[in-house]
Amino acid sequence: MPDYTIQIIDTGLKPYQQVLRLQEELFNKNIEAKLQGATTTHHLILCEHPPVFTLGKSGKRENILVSDDELHAEFYHVNRGGDVTFHGPGQLVVYPILDLDALHMGLAQYIFNIEETIIQSLKPYSLTGERIENAAGIWLRNDNGHPHDRKIGAIGVKASRNVTMHGLAFNVYTDLTYFDKIVPCGLEGKGVTSLQKELKKAVDFEAYKLNFIASFQRVFNSTAVTGTGKSLAL
Repeated sequence: MPDYTIQIIDTGLKPYQQVLRLQEELFNKNIEAKLQGATTTHHLILCEHPPVFTLGKSGKRENILVSDDELHAEFYHVNRGGDVTFHGPGQLVVYPILDLDALHMGLAQYIFNIEETIIQSLKPYSLTGERIENAAGIWLRNDNGHPHDRKIGAIGVKASRNVTMHGLAFNVYTDLTYFDKIVPCGLEGKGVTSLQKELKKAVDFEAYKLNFIASFQRVFNSTAVTGTGKSLAL
C-alpha cells in the first residue's frame, strides 16, 4: 500500500457534540468529493471529552444501569456501531476520517489496523494488548493476578461509501468509576482498565498521544502532518 498523508487535528478537551460536528463536516466533504470524482482528504482528530456517555445505534438502554439523572454526564444516541461507552478527561479519543477506497483497504482491514495501532502503542509500556473473539476493542488478559480480562481500548466506527468516522477511545488515566454505571460495550463480566491503573503510576498523556500517532503511522503506512487543518478545529 502506498504512503499517503493524514492531516492531524488536535482539539484538546472539547464537548462531544462540538467534535461530532467537526467530524460530520469533514466526513460530508469527503463524501461529496467522492460523488464528484474529486480528491478526498484524510484526517485524524485527537481529543478528550468532558464526561459523556454514548449509545451506539444497535445498543441497548438496559446496559445503562442508572437513570439519566444519575449519570452526572451528558448522554447521546450516536450513529456508530457498538453499544454504550463512556468518554471523559484522561481518555484519548481518536476519530479517523479516512477514505478507505483511496487507501485500497476494506472495512475489516481498517478495524484490524485500528486494533493493531492500540496494541502497538502499548508495547513501550511493556503491556500486551489482545483481541478477544466476539468482544470488540483491545484487552489485557486475566494474568498477573487479575481475575478478569480488562478492556483498555474501545472501538466503534461508522463507514459510508467507504469513508469512516467515529473511531476509538483509549484510557490513559480516565476516572474508571463512570464505567460502573454501565455495562461497557454491552459485555457482561469483563472489566475496564487504564494505562495508569495497570502501571500503578502517573502517565504523561501527551507522551502517550505522540506514541499513539507514531503507532498509527507505522500500522497505516502513512505520513502524518501534525497541525495541518488546525483552522478547522473548534
